[in-house]
Parts: sequence; structure tokens; C-alpha cells
Amino acid sequence: MDWSRYWRSADRPLEAMHAHFERHVYHRHSHESYSFGVTEDGYQAFRCRGDAHTSAAGMVIAFNPDDPHDGHPADELGFTYRIVHIGPELVAGVLADIADRPVGLPLFGSPVVADPGLARTLRGLHAALLGGAPALRRDELLTAAVGAMVHRAATRRVRAVSVPGTVERARRRLEDAYLDDIGADELAAAAGCSRFALYRGFRRAYGMAPSDYQRQLRLRAARRLLARGDAIGDVAAATGFADQSHLTRWFVRCYGMTPGGFREARAN
Repeated sequence: MDWSRYWRSADRPLEAMHAHFERHVYHRHSHESYSFGVTEDGYQAFRCRGDAHTSAAGMVIAFNPDDPHDGHPADELGFTYRIVHIGPELVAGVLADIADRPVGLPLFGSPVVADPGLARTLRGLHAALLGGAPALRRDELLTAAVGAMVHRAATRRVRAVSVPGTVERARRRLEDAYLDDIGADELAAAAGCSRFALYRGFRRAYGMAPSDYQRQLRLRAARRLLARGDAIGDVAAATGFADQSHLTRWFVRCYGMTPGGFREARAN
């Protein structure tokens, strides 16, 4: 039986989920945040950065911001996991505190890390977030977890990635007007290339098709409106979904929870 619990901070880009999935399959998506997880039981299979991975019990999962990935149980028994989403600006602040100076954001080269000590540190942070620990304790554990992740699992600092101008123009067109019903011909014209070249280049640069990227922009906008307490039906209409059911279907496929569950999640 599938279940999930969700927590999010009211004033910082910090969220956490504890879940067990036997049937749920994540559609390919990404997060604006760093995502650090621990598989507690079972086997979690997913594709990320073009390769297939499996996280077994005790393994750590590390996704960079905007890392496209999917996910599903590797067998019929399902898997249980804990995951924490931390905004890049919060990670930067924690690392600056640790180093006593501004430092570059980290990149994690492998999305699966076998490190029992790191797993214990992340479980401690996660339990504090969902368990209603005092704010000071949560901040201490956040600093310890981010510092440990960077020290033990990061491979390098963020560097600028070269993206073809045609693809970048298409991305800007989608982000500037993500509610528009943009056809493939119109998007290719804005990019200045053929439809095939755009599709191929966009997938290579961002790990998903332009249509998936557009839907993700709409889902992220929906999360912002839900976080401030807007009605789900109003959010669906405001972010380009056909109706509340349409939004709910895609929200669950990409985030593993309903829009209502996300909206009602609060800091203890």
C-alpha cells in the first residue's frame, strides 16, 4: 500500500517527505532544489543523467537542482525512503557559514552514494523536520547534513554549462510565457531551427522534451500558489491545467502527493 507524509517550511526553501511506494511511478521531472534522500527499505530504481540506477536500503540519493529523473519500485515489494529538498540559496548560505566566506555551489557527480555515516546524518535531519524538533535543533542538523553531503559526496563546484543558442531561445520562450499553447512550429521558429533539431537539442541540454519542460514550469507555478493557500481549482485554472483533476494527476505523477496534501503541509 502506498503512503506518504510531507513537511515544508513556511519561510525557507526546505521540504521533506517520508514515503512508501509499491505501485507509484514517478514521471520524469526535476526539482529547483537539491534533493538528498535515503532508501530505508527495498529497492528504488530510476534513470538520471542518461543512466539507470538502483538505490538499495541504506544508500543515499543525491540530485542536483534541475536534474531530470524518474523513479519506481524495482520489485513488487516496493521501497520506503526519506528525502529532503533544500533550495540552492539555502545551501549557499549554510556553506558560507561553514567556510566563513561565500563559496560556490556543489555538484554531485553520482546520484547514488553508498555511505552509512552520511545516511545516518540525513535520517537525523529528516526525523527532526517531520518530528517537530525545535528550530535551533533543525538548523544545527541542516548545517551538519549539508556540510557532510558536500564533504563526502560532492565532486566539484557548479560551472556554467554551454547550451546552444537555439535551445536557449526556446527555453526562454517557454519560461516567458509558460501558459501559452505553443505549437512545435512556433517554438522552432522562435529558436531559429528545425523542429527535429530543437527537440533533439532540448532533450540533450535539459533531459526532457519541450512539452515536459513546459508542464514542469506550470507545476512549479502551481506549487507556489498552493503554498500560499490558494484553492486547488483556482490554481489549476491559473497555471494552464484543464481542471483540478488534470492538475492532481500530474502533481501526483511528478511529486508523489496530491496538491491538497502539499498545500496543507505545514511546519510543526
